[in-house]
Amino acid sequence: MFPTNSAVSRAVAADRSRTRYWILAMLFIVTTVNYADRATLSITGPAIKQEFGFSDLQMGYIFSAFSWAYVMAQIPGGWLLDRFGARRVYAASIFAWSLFTVLQSTLGAFATVGATASVLFLMRFTVGLAESPAFPANAKVVASWFPKTERGTASAVFNSAQYFATVLFTPLMAWMTHAIGWHHVYIWLGVFGMALALIWMMFVKSPARHPLVNTQELQYIRDGGGLVDMDEGPRLDQAPLTRAQRWGQAKQLLTNRMLLGVYLGQYCINVLTYFFLTWFPVYLVQQRGMTILKAGFVASLPAVCGFVGGVLGGILSDALVRRGYSLTAARKIPIVGGLLLSTCMVACNYVELEWMVVGFMALAFFGKGIGALGWAVVSDTAPREVIGLAGSIFNMFGNIAGIVTPIVIGYIVYETHSFNGALVFVGANALLAVFSYLVIVGKIERLKLKPV
Repeated sequence: MFPTNSAVSRAVAADRSRTRYWILAMLFIVTTVNYADRATLSITGPAIKQEFGFSDLQMGYIFSAFSWAYVMAQIPGGWLLDRFGARRVYAASIFAWSLFTVLQSTLGAFATVGATASVLFLMRFTVGLAESPAFPANAKVVASWFPKTERGTASAVFNSAQYFATVLFTPLMAWMTHAIGWHHVYIWLGVFGMALALIWMMFVKSPARHPLVNTQELQYIRDGGGLVDMDEGPRLDQAPLTRAQRWGQAKQLLTNRMLLGVYLGQYCINVLTYFFLTWFPVYLVQQRGMTILKAGFVASLPAVCGFVGGVLGGILSDALVRRGYSLTAARKIPIVGGLLLSTCMVACNYVELEWMVVGFMALAFFGKGIGALGWAVVSDTAPREVIGLAGSIFNMFGNIAGIVTPIVIGYIVYETHSFNGALVFVGANALLAVFSYLVIVGKIERLKLKPV
């Protein structure tokens, strides 16, 4: 009696290595540290503000410093990734941002409030500059290591690290700030990140070159659309593109309607992200009267829900693909549903009880987590030859929200002495993201570049 096709498939699957999951674990760990370094100022901010006498307006600009650099460096970072590969560029990025994180611990050496504010702005700027290749590199690694039916889950896992960073590091950073001083937050996170850069360089390679990948796993990834032979080093087989050719490729990515809708959607989603990373702990301390230590622990509760929602959104999207739904429907259903749910944070303006505030915020970030599938969409739509550039442009638009959100909320709080208008601003952006995906994006498919 001959084995059935399903029996053969199960046998092949059993023999298949699972190295891609270890690569995903590395992406998750690195992205967790990435977001922890971004969030250091939101936790240490109240203590720094009190020590140096910064105003709400100054804090708004300092919160935005990271994103000014992060946005400006996206396109050059994408070119570096496509030219030299994610492995080397990402390792250098991790080491550099960790070094600049350590340097922030020296802030107390500056005397006047104005000088200290300027130096802190500059230090946050350099962290943003160093972190700029991170998420495009994540997208490039996922496109290389995962078939289409697993790409949504893989993207959701590394993207959900932003919430896990809050769950793991926010209480720890709050305790350090309270017990031994805010300087230690920057020292310990920076040293840990520099060690992680060395581990990344030793372990991460492309699927076609990784010693732990067997033939069955390599074939499974390739058959599912994974770009297993994507170069991880300099493209020695062809001459570098001219400046005109590079900008010609960028122009096609910037004028495509589908991608423009995705860019707008990511900007709006990141308004929620940057509210959470910058002003949310301050909101808990300043408007809800919590201590820094309590705010650190309370902020981790919505983050848990965001993490669960983020993973669930990816699993749901990939399940819809496997059930025969179009890629467009499978990506849009969780995005639209999740973002509509996230608008419930506006209800915090109408309640006074702490547990209700935390509950609405937890529900909002659960919905935001479900809807945060933008990086899966990038892996699905980016042209093969410019995945790094496509991810960088997407990330550039998304992180303009990191400039706008802290400043706008800073002005709202400064002028009104309340966060009520800020929550309405954040909820309105969630609705705009829904509009973008339903009306502008259209069919989700991989873009083919025209010759330049």
